[in-house]
Amino acid sequence: MADEQKIMLLTGASRGIGHATVKVFQERGWRLLTVSRQPFSEECRWPAARDAHVQADLSDLASIDQLAATVRARLPNGRLHALVNNAGVSPKGEGGARLGALDTDAAAWTHVLNVNLVSIALLVRALVEELAAGQASIVNVASIAGSRVHPFAGVAYAASKAGLSALTRELAHELAPRGVRTNAIAPGEIDTAILSPGTSDLVDRIVPMGRLGEPREVAETIYFLCSGASSYINGSSIYVDGGQHV
Repeated sequence: MADEQKIMLLTGASRGIGHATVKVFQERGWRLLTVSRQPFSEECRWPAARDAHVQADLSDLASIDQLAATVRARLPNGRLHALVNNAGVSPKGEGGARLGALDTDAAAWTHVLNVNLVSIALLVRALVEELAAGQASIVNVASIAGSRVHPFAGVAYAASKAGLSALTRELAHELAPRGVRTNAIAPGEIDTAILSPGTSDLVDRIVPMGRLGEPREVAETIYFLCSGASSYINGSSIYVDGGQHV
């Protein structure tokens, strides 16, 4: 197993943090499987992208077992070494407005919770044997919005990310005896295409380091949590936010 190429399953790989994570892990010789609800795009230029792509809609919980079966069929030795749950949705109101509790209907709650939280629990459940066989690391991409009211992230997104932090602790406790570690990261204001308008105007006031984070800085933290360098870290949440949480 020491010479075996490591394999990671990554959800939400097409842009921002996910795309940076693809690049970081490829540079270290990992093989990637990526999940998106969109069909494969010919615009994707990273090597082996077509073979790595798995199309699935994480909001459709009934499809999780089929997703797991597809992943399982692509594992040459039945071992998955890392699962990075990066996919997430954050609905906005008109003009990109933040959606509070009074503005969020049942359909929006269901969609956000299914994608950002419940699908993750079900995917881990479906792939637990492969994760255990690979002595894997699970990394959940939570958010600073899960621990404080955020100026742009809405209530459903915030609640889902708070729940994801709790799920991380539960999985860490439950899966550690099987050799699987589970941790989370909580990014702050990261310079991606989905950054809410007006965020850069607030950076000097809300981030002690006075700048936006780079996607690669988040990706490097994810890699650390999937590497042997973090072998005794389990059940932790690491803020990647330039000190915003303080």
